[in-house]
Amino acid sequence: MYQQRLPIILASKSPRRQELLSAMNLDFKVVLKEVDESYPEQLLPAEIAVYIAEKKAKAFDEDSKGSIIVTADTIVAYNGEILGKPEDAHHAKEMLTKLSGTNHQVYTGVSLTHNGKMRSFYDTTEVFFNTLSPEQISYYIKNYNPMDKAGAYGIQDWIGLIAVEKIIGSYTNVMGLPTEKLYKALADSSWLV
Repeated sequence: MYQQRLPIILASKSPRRQELLSAMNLDFKVVLKEVDESYPEQLLPAEIAVYIAEKKAKAFDEDSKGSIIVTADTIVAYNGEILGKPEDAHHAKEMLTKLSGTNHQVYTGVSLTHNGKMRSFYDTTEVFFNTLSPEQISYYIKNYNPMDKAGAYGIQDWIGLIAVEKIIGSYTNVMGLPTEKLYKALADSSWLV
């Protein structure tokens, strides 16, 4: 059983990540800093997610004394194409049309930082979508907020309930934080020494 000894700072405005940490019974506070999320083009999807999570963590170097900083980044990969957050409703429609009736991968990179030491990892989940009608896609975009989600959807939303046929891997990873791997990393305090 993980016994929390250090304060945790979650460097994410994602309500899903905040909900997941709360559900894990972790005490944390949210601190935000703006970070450029660009990355080198030659990186593979898993490397991109970790690269951006580490970039976010480095913005908190001064704040990691006495606390564990948790940063994360989630990306969707479809046929080698990276689908980040959509720019507008038209872009969201394009993304969801691509994902309709196919499968894609969701990668979340996570970094834990404490006193200048960093531990990073990632998780991958394969997500299989049923075919969505144009009306279903429009309904989702109009009634939910796909603009703040990689791949233009949230698995915990209406679209996840009606469109996700199956997943292979972690459900919470698709939500934006692989909680099982995070719990293990927090419980293994060897990297803190």
